[in-house]
Amino acid sequence: MSFKVPRGTQDILPDQSEKWQQVEKVLRDLSHVYRYKEIRTPIFESTELFQRGVGDTTDIVQKEMYTFTDRGGRSLTLRPEGTAAAVRAYVEHKMFGQPDQPVKLSYIGPMFRYERQQAGRYRQFVQFGVEAIGSADPAIDAEVISFAMDIYKKVGLKDLKLVINSLGDKETRDAHRTALINHFEPSIGEFCSDCQKRLEKNPLRILDCKVDREHPLMANAPALTDYLTEYSAEYFTKVKDYLDRLGIPYEVDPNLVRGLDYYNHTAFEIMSTASGFGAITTLCGGGRYNGLVEDIGGPDAPGIGFALSIERLLLALEAEGVALQEDDQLDMYVVVMGEAAKAKAVELVSTFRANGISADMDYADRKMKAQMKTADRQGAKYVIVLGETELEEQAVNVKEMETGTQEKVAFAELVNFVLQK
Repeated sequence: MSFKVPRGTQDILPDQSEKWQQVEKVLRDLSHVYRYKEIRTPIFESTELFQRGVGDTTDIVQKEMYTFTDRGGRSLTLRPEGTAAAVRAYVEHKMFGQPDQPVKLSYIGPMFRYERQQAGRYRQFVQFGVEAIGSADPAIDAEVISFAMDIYKKVGLKDLKLVINSLGDKETRDAHRTALINHFEPSIGEFCSDCQKRLEKNPLRILDCKVDREHPLMANAPALTDYLTEYSAEYFTKVKDYLDRLGIPYEVDPNLVRGLDYYNHTAFEIMSTASGFGAITTLCGGGRYNGLVEDIGGPDAPGIGFALSIERLLLALEAEGVALQEDDQLDMYVVVMGEAAKAKAVELVSTFRANGISADMDYADRKMKAQMKTADRQGAKYVIVLGETELEEQAVNVKEMETGTQEKVAFAELVNFVLQK
């Protein structure tokens, strides 16, 4: 019987994992620069957390969650996104009582959604995200957007487009909701069954429909920005002013609503404009979620965040032909000739590694020529051949592979020799 990786998942093999590590290093380094501290939450949570936090009218909750009942009869769900869990932890551990607000969090880990597999989209995918909870300042919105843009710039992407919108406050949403119902209701029978249900429950979700996105009524649907209250309009203006000050170009898209119910005020997406990237261009999305902390049982603590898929980031790098700087240098390869030499090689390799020098040796008792080929294939900077003569002299010829030059070095001086080069 043969086994294969489950549909919608992937194995990240050693020749690919180096790229992941490079991207993850950029994410962690920028988190440090922006002062977003890592939080690690469980892979599964109470199903109700996502129903209340993400919204029961979203595709995620209605169609895409991996939900199961445990032996205690509790309904649990593999996390489909990171914000709800981060906010739950914020409330449970009373982080709102910390003296420094907003609380800035970052996370990275697998998420799970049962959706159709496409290029760069999997049912298990790795998501990086940040949350800034405890501030309603438009400046923090600009900071979060700047953080997201910096990630893509840092890895070398250039074909990017930032799209922003304001979803307004409750008064804005109520007025817009009425306008949407009046707009779509006469022709709602022409829309998919999901949109027909959304009309009364949450008509804003119609604008995010993937099935009916080309319907003529979508193009001239009432825009949220036309219903912004004075406060919402002023808030959005300030966010745009901050982005202008930061030199971050953007486009305002009145139809950008994002796929989660908790968003209000600022919403944004970063898209790839690279040729051949694919029909779905979104790389990253985020926005403000004032009220979510209260919905999950906490105090009034407004927040904003974003999340991105590492799989799609790597796909964008491929589309633009950007090669990451891989740090996989093999400093020393030890070629072994005979059993006595192998014992000494094990000792030397261990000493190299203890001093931060990457080292490897032959474990297959191959001939010298085959071992040299391995050293060359792995890009070893130095090679030493260890045999009876070297053991007697307690010294070895160190060959620099790039130049072919050799230098005799005593065993006791090998570490210093490599470190000083």
